[in-house]
Amino acid sequence: MISTPLTAPTSSTSTNFYVPGARDLLPLDVAQKRWVERGIQDVFHRWGYQRIITSTLERLDTLIAGGAVDRETVIQIPSAEGGTLGLRPELTASIARAAVSRMDDLYPQRLYYNANVFRKADIEHHGRQQEFYQAGIELLGVGGTLADVEAILLMMDCLKSLGVPNFQIILGEAGLSRALLAQFPAEFQTQIRHCWAHLDRVALEQLPLTHPQQALALSLIDLRGKPNLVLAQLAQLELDPASQATIVHLQTLVELLANTSQNPLPLILDLSLIQTFDYYTGIVFEAVTITEDRAYVLGKGGRYDRLLALYHPQGQNYPGIGFALNIEELQQVLQINPAMPRTAPKSDWLVVAMASTAIDPALAYCQKLRSNPESVRVEMYLNDGEPGDIRQIAIDRGIAKIAWISADGERIEDLA
Repeated sequence: MISTPLTAPTSSTSTNFYVPGARDLLPLDVAQKRWVERGIQDVFHRWGYQRIITSTLERLDTLIAGGAVDRETVIQIPSAEGGTLGLRPELTASIARAAVSRMDDLYPQRLYYNANVFRKADIEHHGRQQEFYQAGIELLGVGGTLADVEAILLMMDCLKSLGVPNFQIILGEAGLSRALLAQFPAEFQTQIRHCWAHLDRVALEQLPLTHPQQALALSLIDLRGKPNLVLAQLAQLELDPASQATIVHLQTLVELLANTSQNPLPLILDLSLIQTFDYYTGIVFEAVTITEDRAYVLGKGGRYDRLLALYHPQGQNYPGIGFALNIEELQQVLQINPAMPRTAPKSDWLVVAMASTAIDPALAYCQKLRSNPESVRVEMYLNDGEPGDIRQIAIDRGIAKIAWISADGERIEDLA
C-alpha cells in the first residue's frame, strides 16, 4: 500500500509543511517498493542490461527532446548560470544524451534504470501527484524486428517474474497511425486522433467530414483487437509502400512473439495507441491489467529512431527502443502476491546493558552480532527501564531475541 502525503499538524498555530503533489514512503511502503524493484532488476540482469544513473536535473532543452516533450509538463528551475533547468519527466532523453555524448560507440548498448521522475500538475489539478518511480530499459544502436521483439519479451518477462495477474500488452505503430491520420484534412487530424484514442464514435460522427472520410474514420476506430484480425483489416486498405512495409514488419513481429511467448499470446494490436511523449517513430506498446476495482497501466514504451541525433556532437543518429515500468502501479497490483512484504523489516536482536558499567560490553556485543554475514539487524536499548517493560517493547516492535548484558560482560540470551 502506497502511503498518502504527509499531512500537516492539526493545531491551528502549527506550520503546514505539506507540499502539494508530494508523498512520503513509510517503511512498509519502502519494503514493498524495493521488493518490486529487486524483482525487475534481476530480470534486467539476466537479459544483459547494465544500470545507468543520470542527473535528476537537466537542461530544459535536453528534457524537451526537440519539442517531443511538452515543456509545460516539466518542473522548471532557474539556473544560476543562466537559462533554465528542469526535473526529468522521463528518462529516455537523459539516457540518450548520456549515451551519445559520454559512452563509446559500441552498439548495441543495453542500459537500465531505476529512478524517480517528476511531472508538473496543471492548474486544474493542483495537488495531483508530481513525483513517480520507474524502472525501465533502453536498447540503443540497433533497429529492426529482433530488437522490437526483445523489448516486448523483456517487459513480459518482468511482469511474469513478479507474478502480475492477467496482464496484456497493447501494441501500436506510431508511423502507421500517422500515415492513416494523414488521409484526413489537416484541420481535423487532432480531433480525429483524440476520438480514436478515446473510442469516441459520437464525437467522430459529429465532425464535418465528407461521407467517405467519415466512413473511413469510423472503420479505423475499430482497428484494435486480436493481431491477426487487425492485420487482415489493414491488408484491405489502400496504403503507400512505406505503410505496407510496416504491416509486414508487424506481421513478422507478432509471429515471433507468438512463437517465443506463452500461449495464448497476451497481445492486442491497437493502432489508436498514442503515447504521452511524441518522439516515437515505430512500434509503441503498453502493459495493462484489470483488477476488480480498476484498470492499471503498468508500463509504456516504444521505438524512437531519430532521438539520439539530437544529442550527438556531430548529429550522428542511432536507433533506439525502450520502456518504463510504473513501480507504484505494480506495487498496488501485486498486493495479492503472498511474497509481497506485509510488514517493515524487524530487528533480530535487542541488546540491553543491565547497568552503566555494562555499556562497553553491550556495545561490543552489538558489533559482534552486526558482523554476521547474514546481515543481522541489531538494536541497542538506549533508555533505563524495568526488564518487564523492555521485554514488552521488544514484543511490540517484533524483535525476536533479547541479549541482557551484565556489568562483568556476561550475557543472557532469550526470546522476546
